[in-house]
Amino acid sequence: MKRKRGKKTDPKKKFIAITIITIILWIFAFYIYTTYQNIQIEDTNYQTQKLQSTQYEQTVENEQEKSKTIADIIEQTTKSIVGISKLKNTGSTILSNSNESELGLGTGVIVTENGYILSNEHVTGSKYSTCYITLESGQNFEGTVVWSDESLDLSLTKIEAKNLTYATLGNSSNIRVGETVYAIGNPIGFEFRRTVTSGIISATNRTIKIEDQENPTYMSDLIQTDATINPGNSGGPLITPTGEVIGINTVKITTAEGIGFAVPINIVKTIIESYKQEGTYEQPTIGIYAYDKEVIPYLDTAVKFEQGIYVAQITKNGPAEKTGLKEKDIILSIDGKNLNTMNDLREYIYTKKPNDEVTLQITRGKIRKEIVIKLGKK
Repeated sequence: MKRKRGKKTDPKKKFIAITIITIILWIFAFYIYTTYQNIQIEDTNYQTQKLQSTQYEQTVENEQEKSKTIADIIEQTTKSIVGISKLKNTGSTILSNSNESELGLGTGVIVTENGYILSNEHVTGSKYSTCYITLESGQNFEGTVVWSDESLDLSLTKIEAKNLTYATLGNSSNIRVGETVYAIGNPIGFEFRRTVTSGIISATNRTIKIEDQENPTYMSDLIQTDATINPGNSGGPLITPTGEVIGINTVKITTAEGIGFAVPINIVKTIIESYKQEGTYEQPTIGIYAYDKEVIPYLDTAVKFEQGIYVAQITKNGPAEKTGLKEKDIILSIDGKNLNTMNDLREYIYTKKPNDEVTLQITRGKIRKEIVIKLGKK
C-alpha cells in the first residue's frame, strides 16, 4: 500500500507570510515603546505635583521662621531701651518701685554706640538739663541733654559710655496706614519695664491740640497708632517688624482707648548723625512760626489753602524779618522742594547750616514770588 506524499510549500508564500508577521511585530513593538514613553511623561507630571507639595511645606516653615525672627528682633531692640528719670534715686536703679509721677520716669532709646539717647523733652528736660539713665544691663549713668526742641517734644541726651547696643532708625516717610508696629517702653514703673505692645499705624500727619494751662500748643505731622501707650512709655520707640525705629512715642488721648501718637523719626536723623560724627550740631532757622493746613482750622477758619505752610509769625530780628517775608504768606516750596507739612520744612532745614542760603517760593494773595533767606542759628 502506497503512502500519500504531502504538498510542497511554495517559497514565495512563505516569504510573504514571514514578512507580514515581521511587520506586525514591528508595529506592536513600536506601540509598546510609544506607550512606555507616555507613561514616563505622566510620571514626570506626578513628580512636579509632589514638588508643589514640598514647596507648600517649605512656606509653612518660612512663616514659622518669620515669627521667630520678629521675636528675636524685638528682643534685640529692647537691649537699646533705657529708663530715664529727672530725679536721682538713692537705690541701685531708677527703675525702682517708685512710680512714674514720683521719679518723672520715662523711656529713651540708644541711637549711637557712643552714648546718645533719644527721648522726649518732657522726659529729660530741656537742653543742658541733667537726667539719670539706667541701661538694660542695670548700669546707671548721669546724662546731659545736648539738644532739645519743645515744639517737637524731642531731646538728645549724652552719657559717657561706649560700645552700646543701639537701635536702627527707619524711614518714617515710607510708612502706610495699616502696617504693624510695636511700642516699647517703661509704663507705670519698675514692674512693667520694657513692655512691648503691638498695633497698627492708624493714621499719619495727625495734628493734636495740647492744653498747657491757658496757652494751648499744637503738635502736627504725628503718627497715630493703636499700640497701647501708657505713662512711662513717653520717649520710647515705635518700631516696625524689622526692628527699625519710625517714631518716638510722645502722647496719648486719655479720654479714649487705643489712640496714641509718635513723632516721626526722620525729623531728627540729621541731628543724630551730626552728634554721632562731630559731637555737636548747629541748628539753623528761618525765623518764623508756621503751620500746615491741618493746624490752621484750630487758629483761623477763614484761612484756606491746599498746598504749603502758613506763616503765622515772624521772629523779631530773625533771618526772615530782613527779607520781606510777611505774616499770612504761604510758603509753597524751599529750593524747589514742595512743602505740605511743617516736618517737610524742618527735615530740609536741618540738613543745612547757619549762613546757608535757601530760596522760598511763596504766595501772598494772588501774588507769587521768590524770597532768598540766609539761615540763622537757633
